[in-house]
Amino acid sequence: MKKIVVLLLVLVMGLSTLTACGKKSGGTKVGVSMPTKDLQRWNQDGDNMKAKLEEAGYTVDLQYASNDVPTQVSQIENMISSGCKVLVIASIEGDSLGTVLEQAKEKDIKVIAYDRLIMNSDAVTYYATFDNNMVGVKQGEYIESQLNLKSGAGPFNIELITGDPGDNNARFFFGGAMSVLQKYIDNGQLVVRSGQKDFDTVATQSWSTENAQNRFDAIIAAYYADGTQLDAVMASNDSTAMGVTNSLEANYASNHSNWPIITGQDCDKANVKNMLAGKQAMSIFKDTRDLAAKTVEMVDAIMQGKEAPVNDTKTYDNGKGVVPSYLCEPVFADVNNYKKLLIDSGYYKESDIQ
Repeated sequence: MKKIVVLLLVLVMGLSTLTACGKKSGGTKVGVSMPTKDLQRWNQDGDNMKAKLEEAGYTVDLQYASNDVPTQVSQIENMISSGCKVLVIASIEGDSLGTVLEQAKEKDIKVIAYDRLIMNSDAVTYYATFDNNMVGVKQGEYIESQLNLKSGAGPFNIELITGDPGDNNARFFFGGAMSVLQKYIDNGQLVVRSGQKDFDTVATQSWSTENAQNRFDAIIAAYYADGTQLDAVMASNDSTAMGVTNSLEANYASNHSNWPIITGQDCDKANVKNMLAGKQAMSIFKDTRDLAAKTVEMVDAIMQGKEAPVNDTKTYDNGKGVVPSYLCEPVFADVNNYKKLLIDSGYYKESDIQ
């Protein structure tokens, strides 16, 4: 009889363990909402996030919204109704999700804003991103260094282009860059011949390469077609930098011997190829594997009823209050260090950028 009781206890304990493991691997669902597949970086973010969350034992509902706000809202509604316990959201427009996130709040579903701060909603629990101001600072400092501005060199001609006006990050990128460059514009070492300097004027709807190219087609035709040298372009990311490069190749290269310094962000494969070809000077490298790993830590903490790891509780006010944030550190890549950062780290294969 004792043997039978012991055997039954063993069986019950075994079943309990299996049930607990099954609950972790299949019973806890995380919704991941990405804005678009049109930009390489969001594909990488989504894939990295899904892989790391599944590795941690979660079921993942990963959706891309084709840069369409109603689609993203509908996808998030489905995630809420399908039983997701945490939502990780990279928003298309920072202030477009308040109503749907009220549904999440009512069901006590925690929300992590991923790399783009969700504005004007008190349903946002945490924010996981890179130090967006530092991204711009590093772009500005790169131009400062390459043009030797600290020594008083100049004047040089520069043009500015940043991202979507609905993306709160774009303002941080632009503000960080201008915190370095503005003084040189003010003292005449940097000259913006187009006169287009303020954020709203230099913003690019949807971070679109085509929109960036169209704007620079007009700038080059009006201010540089006569052979005037363009020395630098502060572009906030790689898709806008690609638009600038496309415009320069079509409208500038034939009658100019010197290619301008062009900044970027995300180290997209096509832009790294342009760096190696001398058409883009640098790009900010944001290792999305690190950001995905940190976001998974946040999800784990939430699931355990704990406080998630954060390192900034002052900077990111979304209009309803400061959102506790974790900021990963960006670095810049150029022809001198790209191999160590991108190839040796396993982020890309050499064949990806040849």
